[in-house]
Amino acid sequence: MNKLLIVGTVAFDAIETPFAKTDKILGGAATYIGLSASYFNLQSAIVSVVGDDFPQEYLDLLIARNIDISGIEVVKGGKTFFWSGRYHNDLNSRDTLDTQLNVLADFQPKVPQNFKNSDVVMLGNLHPLVQSSVLDQMETQPKLVVLDTMNFWMDCALPELLDVIKRVDVITINDEEARQLSGEYSLVKAAAKIHTMGPKYVVIKKGEHGALLFHNKEVFFAPALPLEEVFDPTGAGDTFAGGFAGFITQSENISFENMKNAIIYGSNLASFCVEKFGTERMIGLDKEEVLSRLKQFKSLTQFDIEL
Repeated sequence: MNKLLIVGTVAFDAIETPFAKTDKILGGAATYIGLSASYFNLQSAIVSVVGDDFPQEYLDLLIARNIDISGIEVVKGGKTFFWSGRYHNDLNSRDTLDTQLNVLADFQPKVPQNFKNSDVVMLGNLHPLVQSSVLDQMETQPKLVVLDTMNFWMDCALPELLDVIKRVDVITINDEEARQLSGEYSLVKAAAKIHTMGPKYVVIKKGEHGALLFHNKEVFFAPALPLEEVFDPTGAGDTFAGGFAGFITQSENISFENMKNAIIYGSNLASFCVEKFGTERMIGLDKEEVLSRLKQFKSLTQFDIEL
C-alpha cells in the first residue's frame, strides 16, 4: 500500500459565519488533509504538534481513520495552536480575530521512520523552514511533493518560501496568492512565472469558482459543484489538497492526465467540507456519498458536441 506523509497544523478553530458561531472545535490544515485523504486506499501519517490540552478523542478520531499519529508531538504543559475568524456575508472573505501559535512557535517536525520513504509528501500550510526540514528527513526521493502555502509567508518569509518551492513538484495556492507570488495579474502568466520557480505543476484554487491546473502550456479547469448552501468554508482548500494528494498516492500515476482526475476528486471532497462547521461533515461522510457526488461532477462537466 502506498504511503502519504502529511505535514501541517492540528489545531483548534473558533469560527463565526452569518449563520452561526462555534467555540473551540477541531481544525488545522493537516487534520483536513488527513480526513480527506482517508477516503483512499493508502497509508498516511501526520507530522504536527499539539499541547496537552488537545483531547484524546480527537487523536482517537484520526487513528480510527487509519491515520498514523506517531509524528504528532504532544507537548506537556503546552497549548495547542488556535485560530479564530469571522466570515463576511458572501463567505469569500474573512477577518482573522485571533491567532495563537502556542506550541507551533517552536515546532521541530520529526518524520516517523516508516514514513521516511513515503511515495507522496503533502506539505500543508506552515513556515517554509518547517516544510524544508521535513524534506531533509526523507530517506528516499518521493515520487511527488505537493506544497500548500499562503500570502502570510510571502509577506514575512519570502526567501525561505522560494527555497522550498524549488524542491516541490506541485504548488497549490489561491488566485490572490498566485498573483502576489508571481507579480502577474493574469493567472495564465502567473502560473508560467511560478513554473520557473521550480514546480512542474501549478494548481490555482478559485474557491466557489473551481480550480485550474497548469503544466507547461497545458491547462485544465475543474468547476466547483454548485451547492444550495455553503455553511463554513474553513478547511475547504486543505480538504481539496487532501483529496488531490490522496488520489495521486492511491493511483501511483503522476501524469498530467491523472492529475485532472485528482483535481476532480479534491473538488468533490471539498464540496462536502463546506456543508457543516469545521470537520463535522468530513467525519460523518461515507464513501457512497462521495461516489454519488462524483457522478454529479461527471454529469456537470461532460457533454457531446459535433465539431
